[in-house]
Amino acid sequence: MPENTTSAIEARQTGSRVVIAGIVSIVLILAMTAVLLFANLPDASAFNARVEKLFVDNNDLTSQAEVKLLEILGNSTTAFSQTLDSYRFVIFVLLVFATALLIAAVAFLVMLVALNRRMGQIERKGIEVNSLIISRDQKSVYLNNFEFRLTDAAIETLSVLAEARMDDEVLTGAQIEGVISGRDPADCDEAAGATRIKRLRDTLGNQLVSELLVKNIARHGYMLAIDKDVIQMV
Repeated sequence: MPENTTSAIEARQTGSRVVIAGIVSIVLILAMTAVLLFANLPDASAFNARVEKLFVDNNDLTSQAEVKLLEILGNSTTAFSQTLDSYRFVIFVLLVFATALLIAAVAFLVMLVALNRRMGQIERKGIEVNSLIISRDQKSVYLNNFEFRLTDAAIETLSVLAEARMDDEVLTGAQIEGVISGRDPADCDEAAGATRIKRLRDTLGNQLVSELLVKNIARHGYMLAIDKDVIQMV
C-alpha cells in the first residue's frame, strides 16, 4: 500500500509539472510571437516623418493647390497613425484571447486524461467502496453514504450476495434462487437467479455502479466486488 501511495503521489506531481511546463511554454511562445509581430509592424510615426520631410524639402510650394495637398497629406498621417494604433490593440486582444484558449485547452486535456485514467482504474479494480450498509427494514442500501431505494426482491438478492461475500463465496444463479426461495439449488433454474441479478442491476439504476458492484465470474457465478469488511447488515 505505501508503494502504491508513493506511486500515485509521484504521478500527480509529474502530471502537475507537465501541466505547468505546458502552460509556461504556451505563454512564452505567444509572448515571443507578440514581440516579433509588434517589432515588425510599421512605426506609426514613420508616415508622419516622411510627410514632415516632404514639407521641409518643399517649403517653396506656396500655391493654394500645393498647400492644400500638403494639408491632405498631413491629415492622412494622423489617420494612418490612429489606424496602426487600433491594429496594435486588436492584435494584442487576439493574442491574449489565444493564450487563454490554449491554456484552457491544456487544462481540459489534462482533466480528460486524468478522468480516463481514473475510469480505467475503476474498470480494472472495481468501485472503491468504503461502506455498504444494507437495511432490509427500510429497503435501502447505503453505498459510500449514497442511498439507493430498492425493491424487496432486489434487497433480498443483494443481501444474499453480501452474506456470500462475507463468507468468501461465489454463488451461481441457481444457488441465489435457492437461498431466496428456500429450495434446493439443484431444483432451481440458473436463469431465475440471473434474472434476479438483472433486476438488481436495473434497480440500482447507475450502469457503472451496478455492473462493477455485482461481478459476473464466468463459469463460477456472481459476487460483490468489494472488501467484505465494509459490509454491514442492519
